Amino acid sequence: AASHIDICDMKKTNFENAKILHVSGITAALSKSSQEACFWAIEKAQQCKMKVTFDPNIRRNLWKSEEEMRSVLNRIAFRSEIILPGIAEGKILTKKERVEDIADFYLEKGVQVVVIKLGALGAYYKTSDGVGAYVKGFSVSRVIDTIGAGDAFASGFLSGILENLSIHDSVVRGNAMGAIIVTSKTDNHDLPTKLELEEYLEHVRLLA
Repeated sequence: AASHIDICDMKKTNFENAKILHVSGITAALSKSSQEACFWAIEKAQQCKMKVTFDPNIRRNLWKSEEEMRSVLNRIAFRSEIILPGIAEGKILTKKERVEDIADFYLEKGVQVVVIKLGALGAYYKTSDGVGAYVKGFSVSRVIDTIGAGDAFASGFLSGILENLSIHDSVVRGNAMGAIIVTSKTDNHDLPTKLELEEYLEHVRLLA
């Protein structure tokens, strides 16, 4: 159904009271019209002074070629304020191997914050003012399903941004959400409320 999204659908959407437009690379891959809608929405969001955040969500089977995929996804990334690639995605899109080099690739194009997800190891972030750091992941007793971990990370991170937390503390939230969801049988059923997330973080701090 999402492949039928087009610019007309975007024009029916109220951007005025929103703070963040979060774009998925999957939407851009589904069809020509949904890709055009992505770029229109980004332009509209910027006009409304919203933050544009982007998760590449690479799905190779949705693209005609890797060259097209890299070109389109990087065009979106370069128009975003914050990008959230996984380490494997970053390597594919930039042809760089080191997380620091992946981050610099995008920062040099005008991106303000690059957060690279590192799975169980946590995440690395770097900002346009040169501040960068690794943020350790949370250990879990048993991994049940990793599907949805990236999306859970994004929800935790973006909730921190919306609450004006620092980039570092927002990444901590993202790591926590990713750890919580990989212990669930589904990709969203056990996502915590804000209170439950705060209790989880406090519990982890007490154990440290």
